[in-house]
Amino acid sequence: MWLDHLFPALPLERKSEPEARSAPHPRVRISPGERLLRAITALAGPHAELMEHHEAPWASVTFAGTRHTIVLRYEGWEACDAAEELMAELPEHEFTIPRTLVADAAVVRLDQVLLPEPCMTLELALLLLDDA
Repeated sequence: MWLDHLFPALPLERKSEPEARSAPHPRVRISPGERLLRAITALAGPHAELMEHHEAPWASVTFAGTRHTIVLRYEGWEACDAAEELMAELPEHEFTIPRTLVADAAVVRLDQVLLPEPCMTLELALLLLDDA
């Protein structure tokens, strides 16, 4: 570089050198909302297609947290069977999200079409409370 001739004693960091590129990346912290979404998609099974996910802050006098709305779509007979299993399992499911309590989990809307192919759309409402 042209600065090497002006200041030969100063070591300069060059981003293109291998040492600079091999520096460890900062650790990315996964939010409780992302952990919830991963848990729901695992519980919903491989036939579920995530259509929407909305997160909004929520608070009461004694608690704070977030309210989540998740919309899943199932297409086909096997997928609709999986949707029915999710509807039965969700209210009693024990989520394991660090420092977070799932206070409420419910199916709040179900849209179903039988012809030409069965299709179900589920809207889930979940309330997460900070456990700090």
